[in-house]
Amino acid sequence: MQKHESSSSTTHVTHKDSGWRLFLRTVIARAYPRLIGQQREPSWLIFEVVMPIGTTIAYVLVYKALRAPEEYIGFVVMGGAMTAFWMNVLWSMASQLYWEKETGNLALYIIAPNPKMAVLLGMALGGMAATSLRALIVILIGSLLFDVTYRVTDFMQLFAVFLLTMVALYGMGMMLASAFLLFGREAWNLVSLAQEPIFLVSGFFFPLKALPFWVGIIASIVPVTLGMDAMRQLVFPSAFPFGFLDVRTEIAVLAGLAVVFLVSAKWLLDYVERLAVREGRLTESRR
Repeated sequence: MQKHESSSSTTHVTHKDSGWRLFLRTVIARAYPRLIGQQREPSWLIFEVVMPIGTTIAYVLVYKALRAPEEYIGFVVMGGAMTAFWMNVLWSMASQLYWEKETGNLALYIIAPNPKMAVLLGMALGGMAATSLRALIVILIGSLLFDVTYRVTDFMQLFAVFLLTMVALYGMGMMLASAFLLFGREAWNLVSLAQEPIFLVSGFFFPLKALPFWVGIIASIVPVTLGMDAMRQLVFPSAFPFGFLDVRTEIAVLAGLAVVFLVSAKWLLDYVERLAVREGRLTESRR
C-alpha cells in the first residue's frame, strides 16, 4: 500500500493598502523625496536663500536712502521670505507634471493605483516643509542685519492666516500642475511669464495698498498677496494704516481661495487622467 504524504504549503497573503491608508502612504512616499532632495542638492540654496536675501537687501537699502517708514524694512524682510514659497510653487509644483512627462515618469503616475491627488499633495507638503526652513533663514538673516522687531497682536489669527495662505497657495500650485500639463511645451513659458509680474502686483517688497485698488483686487487671486498683507498687519501693529483690507476679510477670502483651488485641482487632475485613458495623450494639442 503506497502511502501518499501531503505536504502543507503556506500561503503568503500580501496586504494591499486601500482607501485612506493608501492615500496617506502615497502622500508620505511622495513628500519624502522632496525633503531628502532638498538636503542633497546644496545648489538649490542659491535660489531659495541667497537670491531672496539679495533682493531683500537691495530693497532695504533703497528704502533707507529714501528715508521710508521703518515698517517698510519689515515688509521687505517678510516679502523676501515669502518669495521662497512662490518660487517653490512655480518651479516645483506648477510645472512638475510637465517635467515628469518629459522624463517619462508621468505614465507611471497615471497607471499606478495610488490616488493622483495624494501624489500632488505629497509634493506640496514636502516642498512646503523644506521651503519653510529656507523662509525662516531669510527672516532670521534679514532681522539680524537690519534690526527688525516683531510684535504679534494675535497669534491665533497669524497662525490661521499662514495656514490658509499655504493651503490656498499650494492648492493653486496643484491646480496649475494639471493646467500647465495640458498646455504641453508652453508650460515652461507660462511659468517664466508668471514669475516677475506676481512679484510686482502682489506687493512682495512694498505695501499692497500702494497699488490702485483694482490692481490689488486682481492680484488677490494669488493667495500670497492677501496672506502677506494680513501677516504684516498682525506682526507689525503700526502697519494697520498700510493694510489693503481688514484682516478678518482677508482670512475669509483666503479660506474661499483654498476651497476653490483644491476643488479645481481635483477636477483638472481627473480630467487629465480621463484624457490619458480615453485618448492616449496628456495634452490638449492634437497630434
